[in-house]
Amino acid sequence: MAEIVNLRQARKQRARAEKEAAAETNRSRFGRSKAERDRADDDRARARRHLDGHRLGDGSGRDSDPT
Repeated sequence: MAEIVNLRQARKQRARAEKEAAAETNRSRFGRSKAERDRADDDRARARRHLDGHRLGDGSGRDSDPT
């Protein structure tokens, strides 16, 4: 005798499996580890400090320090 299958539940299970497969693909394509994100943030901060250190001013002819 055949197993009785609830079609609504079978559709939901199949949709969940498809979503999980798509999520796994996206994780492998776009995901980065925490260490990689931290390293990128550190690199951006270092580059910003480097550029700010070479800034000439705002063009008003006075120091950028308001005091």
